[in-house]
Amino acid sequence: MKIIIRLALLAIVVAAGVWLWTVLFPRPEKVIRQRLAEVARLVSFRADENPLAALGGARKLAGFCSPDLHVKLAAPANAEHTFESRDEIVQTLLAARGAGGTLKIEFVDVLVTLAPGQQSAEVDLTARIQSSGSNELNLQEIKFTLRKTDGEWIITRAETVLTFS
Repeated sequence: MKIIIRLALLAIVVAAGVWLWTVLFPRPEKVIRQRLAEVARLVSFRADENPLAALGGARKLAGFCSPDLHVKLAAPANAEHTFESRDEIVQTLLAARGAGGTLKIEFVDVLVTLAPGQQSAEVDLTARIQSSGSNELNLQEIKFTLRKTDGEWIITRAETVLTFS
């Protein structure tokens, strides 16, 4: 009977150790997914958002990006926006928030592909975009490139993937 109790306790300790390991040292794919979910949350905004919170969110988003960032995104009406720095992203985001309205972005179907060595990753995802000016749900496929720098995954590139319509 003592052996069964000891084996049960050992199994519990091992299970707790494995769980603790996954919490303290999550897989890179999980960390990247969490980072991109936070990016979507920071880009989204409500009309009644506090201006200081908006500035803080924009600055936090800039911290998720590389200084040599390159972003090329399609917009409605066949417009295209290109950003070459974190400051451009911050200014554009603050201007959009200042214009009023709401914007909700959610990233779904996130596919993370790690490079050998796990120091960079390509991420393909679908952005679900809904704004107050439109009742339609806009879907865009986006490809992100991230690089691990000082233990953090930062965005170095983001581009809209053009699909047939």
